[in-house]
Amino acid sequence: MTKPTTTNTGTPVESDNESLTAGTQGPILLHDHYLIEKLAQFNRERVPERIVHAKGAGAYGELVVTNDVSKYTKAKLFQPGARTESLVRFSTVAGEQGSPDTWRDPRGFAVKFYTEDGNYDLVGNNTPIFFIKDPIKFPDFIRSQKRLPGNGLRDHNMQWDFWTLRPETAHQVTWLMGDRGIPKTYRHMNGYGSHTYQWINAAGERFWVKYHFKTDQGNEFLTQAEADRLAGSDPDYHRQDLWEAIERGEYPSWTLYVQVMPVAEAEGYRFNPFDLTKVWSHKDYPLIEVGKWTLNRNPGNYFVDIEQAAFEPSNVVPGIGFSPDKMLLGRVFSYADAHRYRIGTNYAQLPPNQARAAEVNSYSKEGAMRYHYNDASVPVYAPNSFGGPHADPERAPDGGSWEFDPTMVRADYIQHAEDGDFTQAGTMVREVLDDAQRERLVNNIVGHVLGGVREPVLSRVFEYWKNVDTDLGKRVEEGVRAGLNGS
Repeated sequence: MTKPTTTNTGTPVESDNESLTAGTQGPILLHDHYLIEKLAQFNRERVPERIVHAKGAGAYGELVVTNDVSKYTKAKLFQPGARTESLVRFSTVAGEQGSPDTWRDPRGFAVKFYTEDGNYDLVGNNTPIFFIKDPIKFPDFIRSQKRLPGNGLRDHNMQWDFWTLRPETAHQVTWLMGDRGIPKTYRHMNGYGSHTYQWINAAGERFWVKYHFKTDQGNEFLTQAEADRLAGSDPDYHRQDLWEAIERGEYPSWTLYVQVMPVAEAEGYRFNPFDLTKVWSHKDYPLIEVGKWTLNRNPGNYFVDIEQAAFEPSNVVPGIGFSPDKMLLGRVFSYADAHRYRIGTNYAQLPPNQARAAEVNSYSKEGAMRYHYNDASVPVYAPNSFGGPHADPERAPDGGSWEFDPTMVRADYIQHAEDGDFTQAGTMVREVLDDAQRERLVNNIVGHVLGGVREPVLSRVFEYWKNVDTDLGKRVEEGVRAGLNGS
């Protein structure tokens, strides 16, 4: 038996095909409430797209802990043998909803773990670093990667203008212009928490930590030519690949590792360990295996499960806290605030964002679209005398603590012995990349610069790359000059 069409509130609908009119050729009548409901719903069926990471894909999965890292953290999801359901959203950064998956761009790598102590969110990228290190520059950086206000076009000159005026970008731009700037698929890329976090063990000892998700499918990439072809022929290539792999039972997986730094070693480390434009050497702090993370279920509905998914680094659980990483601290505010604007104040009640914890005892009340609420006998304020929930510092995450100078300043990070805007980018070019990778890096930079970069920015581009590596900079300049001269 065919199910009848109904309105949103369950009333059977008279017709799916004809509007109610005054006679066959008369005007449509305003009291055709189903027509009005249908059109009004259609007008509102898109929430505003994310300002950043607008285009993406995602899936559900599970983290299984295979190693014992309990000496570093008391977080339950990282205890030996623990199994934790999770949701991930992969994404591009600068493109809009309809943009191609294969543009040269970093990839977002946001993971939500549904733990018994509440949701834990890791908001990272497919790179262990970022372009900037202070959140006050984040709106400027993103705007420089978007579109010009006058003609609505993306502009390479604007991008390079910002990058060359902020030399701290050099490390990430070197990654971006290299092979990993365009991953083959979402399954064939690593993920990183990127920021420095804090772990606290059962004894109260504290450690700085960085997360690394190493793909088990192999770290593979697309050439610029392959990416350009797919952008025109298959703009949803990455989204489709992830969906189809999971549908056929070919579940992608990553091995989760961490780097752990004792708190006492941070001050003397050769790089400032909280600067998001820097990495920690694996020789200094080797990777420690945590477990296996596997994606095994596609979303039931893309809009509900992925578009409305809200990831925020303010979601921590006991045993995990923050650090002096300025970009992390800025995101602790900005991500949750973005969700309140984009999805609504009660976004945490939506299915992908609901906590799986045994109890959610919040004093939040009312607001648009609220549908979970406390029993009427529970007070809506604290403190109270009637048995309402109360704060328990023994069970709550402390967010992490560290020593700092209470003097108010506006300052860069404290420079450590080997800090420098171009240091790690140069090391990467000379010691990590092989000859073929360096050749592709040069070609990618030259092609991008020839896409509209002009003076005075152009001269700064050449100087920028010479500061990264002298030979690389010369090759970039020679390639651009030759392209401009038509040779």
